[in-house]
Amino acid sequence: MFPSEYLFGPSLCRPFMDAEQLDLSIIVPVLDEEDNLIPLVEEIKSILEDMPFEIIFIDDGSTDNSLKIMTDLKGTESNVRVIKHRRNFGKAVALKTGFAAAKGQISITMDGDLQDNPSEIPRFIEEIEKGNDIVCGWRAKRRDNIFKRWPSKIYNRLVRLMCGIKIHDMNCGFKAYDTDLAKSLNLYGDMHRYTPVLGKMNGARISEIAINHRPRLHGKSKYGSKRLLRGFFDLITVSFLMAFLERPMHLFGKVGGFLSTVGLAICSYLVIVKYAFDEGIGDRPLLSLGILLIIIGVQFFLLGLLGETITYRSSENNTNQSASKEL
Repeated sequence: MFPSEYLFGPSLCRPFMDAEQLDLSIIVPVLDEEDNLIPLVEEIKSILEDMPFEIIFIDDGSTDNSLKIMTDLKGTESNVRVIKHRRNFGKAVALKTGFAAAKGQISITMDGDLQDNPSEIPRFIEEIEKGNDIVCGWRAKRRDNIFKRWPSKIYNRLVRLMCGIKIHDMNCGFKAYDTDLAKSLNLYGDMHRYTPVLGKMNGARISEIAINHRPRLHGKSKYGSKRLLRGFFDLITVSFLMAFLERPMHLFGKVGGFLSTVGLAICSYLVIVKYAFDEGIGDRPLLSLGILLIIIGVQFFLLGLLGETITYRSSENNTNQSASKEL
């Protein structure tokens, strides 16, 4: 049997929340990083020796000795916590698990591969204390091969263009959050890349700092071409949510209005042809097209109204704690 600290699955970390309040929670998703965990903890301890903090390891289905090493660390370090997923659910769910379990006022997320330098943590904290809700790390001199750097540069340019957030390195996992905001983020799939976008939708103040990125010394990178493709599809999803999540009628209404207008124009033309020139129109494909466009346009309008109704009901029943804070 595993200790009660463990969680099997991606949901419901609320049992971990108690009255104890810390300054800082460091959330580290782990997948097969057995050689990096002990040095990471030692580095963090040396940097934050004067601050109350916790390290939350999320084991996301590791197949090596990572889990054993984390449990050994938990036994020797009072501020180390370990949460285990039953299988690999992905980094987004691991972060969601960590945010739900976090007790600190500030949450730091970082990878367990030692490429994120813990000495940067005080700088992240300073930025949060200035009033920012999310602080993103920017690997200005990224220590990865060209097959990771160039696709990432193209991707980040697309994100800045489509989402309007001036962040150089959306993919960087080294970030700081106001914990209350972080707990409100709806993370799933590969949405961990878009926490600044999701935060912006909740009115978050976002900043960025250049960080020291180190080369990987142990283990294997989890980066692959499938991940890049999924990231592109998620970018489309996030762009859509930013534009139309709270006003679906603005999308469906415009499309429905355009289609209905074209359909009415076609039908009006055919009516003129029939009564002004006494020509038959019953066998013209253009008549079927005009009627079809009107029907589809009306359906889009109805979809927009349905979306508005769902949005209204959701806003009535859901108090968004991230958008307001008692002072």
